Amino acid sequence: MSDKLRVAVAGAGRWAQRAHIPGWQRDPRVEVVGLADTDPTALAEAGERFGVKKLVTDYRELLDDPEVDVVDVATANRVHYEISAAALDAGKHVLCEKPVHHDNRQTRALAELARSKGLKTKLGFTFRYAPAVQYAKSLIDAGFVGTPYIFNGYEQNSQWIDPATPMRQVDPNADPNVLTTSSIEGYGAPIIDIMHWWSGGNLTSVVGTMRNFVPERMVRDTGLVQRLNIDDGDMWIGEFDNGVLASIQSSYVTVGNFPGIEARIFGSEGAIIVRLVEEFGICQTIKTATKGSVEFVEREIPQEFFPEGGHSREDWDFLFYSNLCADFTTEILSGSAVNQGDFAQGALVQETINAFEKSFRDRAWVSFPLESA
Repeated sequence: MSDKLRVAVAGAGRWAQRAHIPGWQRDPRVEVVGLADTDPTALAEAGERFGVKKLVTDYRELLDDPEVDVVDVATANRVHYEISAAALDAGKHVLCEKPVHHDNRQTRALAELARSKGLKTKLGFTFRYAPAVQYAKSLIDAGFVGTPYIFNGYEQNSQWIDPATPMRQVDPNADPNVLTTSSIEGYGAPIIDIMHWWSGGNLTSVVGTMRNFVPERMVRDTGLVQRLNIDDGDMWIGEFDNGVLASIQSSYVTVGNFPGIEARIFGSEGAIIVRLVEEFGICQTIKTATKGSVEFVEREIPQEFFPEGGHSREDWDFLFYSNLCADFTTEILSGSAVNQGDFAQGALVQETINAFEKSFRDRAWVSFPLESA
């Protein structure tokens, strides 16, 4: 491989244009060499906006291109697994938006495929790469909180509190009589990722519940209002084998600013609170306290945790995704074994979501890991 990473992005919609493509192009070590989308209008718009010449409506043309090192899957959820599997089969490194698959076993199978082929993978766990979250992890690793006791994680915003706001990622075949996962999978996954990453142990059991607070919603693809029996709010408790107790809450009908991520960890020596919320012109804050000084004080995030020239007044999606893309670029070009937030981590997060759902269906605690079936 050359000293330049050549990336092709499958999916040229809003999120690709807000985060993926500009995130890659921010890094001088990367060249975005191709885009694919089944919508010719979106494809042409993205190509012109970002100066990408190779534009195709069939993603397979990107897989056949020997000039492509990485395939970035930024499409609708339903084709994440198909494209990721095909890209790995073609010998490409893969970045994929979450979830790779609704069944954690399928994601784990792709993690094994990548490992067997010497390829690297990464999930779109955007908030893991926030400078404040990375800084907090460095403090945890340095012993700032001591022995971890409690983790509280929140993903809450009011993005869809208005039923007229069009819903994306709607399953047209879903049974309206059965409550299905939505918030916990599409929006809860990043805070679940941080929970596992910061807690330092293995999850052993979970319990919780889901609710559908706004039953009638506008669907983006049809422009029609219909019954959507989805969880737009949920709460969970988890137990870890190192003694950590954790809670997770996700929702997109809780009043507050987007993206609405907050992670808190409390230990024997200190505590850390990270908020990833666009407020007062900044997109992130980190506050800490110690057992000897219990008042939380805000910390300045060291520049080493930002991309070149980055700062907390940037748009959160561009800033955090720039870090994600830079991290993946370093992992691939360095040839090291390091690969954080990969498909194996994605499988762990999806398994947690599957366990949460089983707990809700069974109205009972569920042991972790889930039994294979």
